[in-house]
Amino acid sequence: MEPNTDIAKKIWSEKYQFKSPDGSPIDETLDDTWRRVAKTLASVEKEPPLAEKKFYEALKEAQFLPAGRIIAGAGTERSVTLFNCFVMGEIADDMSGIFSGLREAALTMQQGGGIGYDFSTLRPKGAPVHGVGADASGPLSFMNVWDAMCRTIMSAGSRRGAMMATLRCDHPDIEEFIEAKRDPALLRMFNLSVLITDKFMEAVRNNNSWDLLFEEKIFRTISARELWNKIMHSTYEFAEPGVIFIDRINNLNNLSYCEQISATNPCGEQPLPPYGACLLGSINLAKLIKQPFEVDAHIDLKELSELVRTSVRMLDNVIDISRFPLTAQKEEAQKKRRIGLGVTGLADALIMCGVRYGSSEAVDLTDTWMKNLRDTAYRESSQLAKEKGAFQLFDAEAYMKSPNIKMLPEDIQKDIKEFGIRNALLTSIAPTGTISLLADNVSSGVEPVFAFNYERTVLRPDGSKSIEPVHDYAYQIYLNLKGDIKSLPGEFVSAHSLRPEDHLVMQSTVQKYIDSSISKTINCPENISFEDFENIYQQAYDLGCKGCTTYRPNKITGSVLSTSSDMSEKEHSVSINTSSHEDDNIISISAPLDRPAGLDGKTYKIKWPESDHAIYITLNDIIQGGRRRPFEIFINSKNMEHFAWTVALTRMISAVFRRGGDVSFVVEELKAVFDPRGGAWMDKRYVPSLLAAIGGVIEEHMIDIGFLKDSDNFELEFNDKKQVVNAEEANFSQCPQCGSASMIRQEGCDLCSSCGYSKCN
Repeated sequence: MEPNTDIAKKIWSEKYQFKSPDGSPIDETLDDTWRRVAKTLASVEKEPPLAEKKFYEALKEAQFLPAGRIIAGAGTERSVTLFNCFVMGEIADDMSGIFSGLREAALTMQQGGGIGYDFSTLRPKGAPVHGVGADASGPLSFMNVWDAMCRTIMSAGSRRGAMMATLRCDHPDIEEFIEAKRDPALLRMFNLSVLITDKFMEAVRNNNSWDLLFEEKIFRTISARELWNKIMHSTYEFAEPGVIFIDRINNLNNLSYCEQISATNPCGEQPLPPYGACLLGSINLAKLIKQPFEVDAHIDLKELSELVRTSVRMLDNVIDISRFPLTAQKEEAQKKRRIGLGVTGLADALIMCGVRYGSSEAVDLTDTWMKNLRDTAYRESSQLAKEKGAFQLFDAEAYMKSPNIKMLPEDIQKDIKEFGIRNALLTSIAPTGTISLLADNVSSGVEPVFAFNYERTVLRPDGSKSIEPVHDYAYQIYLNLKGDIKSLPGEFVSAHSLRPEDHLVMQSTVQKYIDSSISKTINCPENISFEDFENIYQQAYDLGCKGCTTYRPNKITGSVLSTSSDMSEKEHSVSINTSSHEDDNIISISAPLDRPAGLDGKTYKIKWPESDHAIYITLNDIIQGGRRRPFEIFINSKNMEHFAWTVALTRMISAVFRRGGDVSFVVEELKAVFDPRGGAWMDKRYVPSLLAAIGGVIEEHMIDIGFLKDSDNFELEFNDKKQVVNAEEANFSQCPQCGSASMIRQEGCDLCSSCGYSKCN
């Protein structure tokens, strides 16, 4: 298989193609990449050539898609981990333990691993610190330290690492945790989730009081329902925090007899113990459909089973060949041999079978496919145990008591009892945004299709332009079979047209067969009532889900890709104007704003300690919609050392300003830049770099003209905090990597449908 779309080719070239240090290709084709991965994963088998052939057959048509780190790293001999994410060790409640945990996080993130932490072990704000006569600053103060670390690692040139922070619903600082990201400048590197217990849900339903405690000491007692409403209002207003039903996770854990879970990886599909790691791969259901769009469209279950068996063996082999950032992570992985086999392309597979996502027919089909995957995976892992040995901590009597194991067919239970099992846990539904794009834009994970088609305007070398359509995989198959179409059949539904209940019923159906968890986002309409929104979370709990994540476009979060208004609802076409020269894509959010003959502005002076001359920053504004907004920037200095980069910087920032919409992210990005040589003290505060100082000036100006509200006064109500005044004008979420207005929210992650960037990669 070779990439059939431009974006697939770009993703392969930038993320997965093996290249020499000078940039020359070692993998000449995608087929070379698949052969490299197959050969590497087969190297630990008794008969490598036979295994390599089978592995390659599963990979070559993208029927099985290992996680991106496996595709990029296997067989390259680079010092990288093939695992996606990690939950770090428990944070000890003392300064030594805290900064030891910070060091481990930095080392893990340096290799590109996402990390999850439970901050519930840290004493609450104001609690006495024995021996030093001081009060504790609370977990959120140290979360800011982690946040700064992540920014530093990122700015040093490593891959962007995502982080998940959890806090128990009975921690005394839980209310501050819930409200933490109301300020858009804080904790930007974290996803936040509240650990919800069964006891708390019962208290909410009965409208009982709720104790906030630490180490069995009660600090305050509040209303459980009021706390639940705070969580819901925050999630309703700015999409965080998520909720994790932690008791359900631990009660259903196959390893409940030897581990306790209190955190997940950043996307939430892998609840893990301290130093646990997630190893992911996905069966591409869309590639398995026989006779698509015909009456007898189906998946051959025997073929699916064979593919699952091969995939389990491949993922198990990864454990033996991967490197790990920390020794503790290696030991944890090898003792339990967790893998996370899931699916992608579910929505496309349903569409090609003529079935609407969320319908009873979709539930039945999904149930059949997922049961086959689960049963086959457990059967194969038991056979692997017979061949290679069970995982080290396998205890037959304790393991067989797990609710997941009791739901397996009797013959599989018998095999596990007799032979053991190679992998303690086997199934998970991961975000597959990037690898799904690599596989010719199949629908991601178990998500519905976000948009069936959008357009890219391509600038050719001769100066001419052409508009090229980009299609969802199932949509393209339909076009190939049916030709030009004026309307689409009813099974072509997108995330925007579905009810939240449709999302929930699919998530709960899949969850029955997943021993870990699911990364899934329930898309909600902007105008959904708070009561209906809150009910989604209640239903998620009642339906047996292990967590719930929603996304509702609003003034704070902004909206994701907007569908074109001049096309039918069923087409859900997304229009993106793209200019490209050869393989370089530059995507415009909209047409630039026109420049009036005269503009009002203001000039600011800063003196950077390392510079011999002052720097003068001029910001000119435009009136749009009765409101003042920044339009252009100029930076001048006698110091010629800064000349080239300041000219480049001003041109780029001005170009962003002229696109309109929410441009406040410029401030955030500049203020996040850390100079490895050290920053400087300015106006009695530490500024990490000259670029950060410039970002501070831009922020000051935006506040001064009313484009941003001042975030320094933390006593103000939310609506008076740092917020873009004219955010309603922004129709798109912008990619931080390519700058395109192509960011969508799926599976708990932000994914760029143009360049393939993912916050979770």
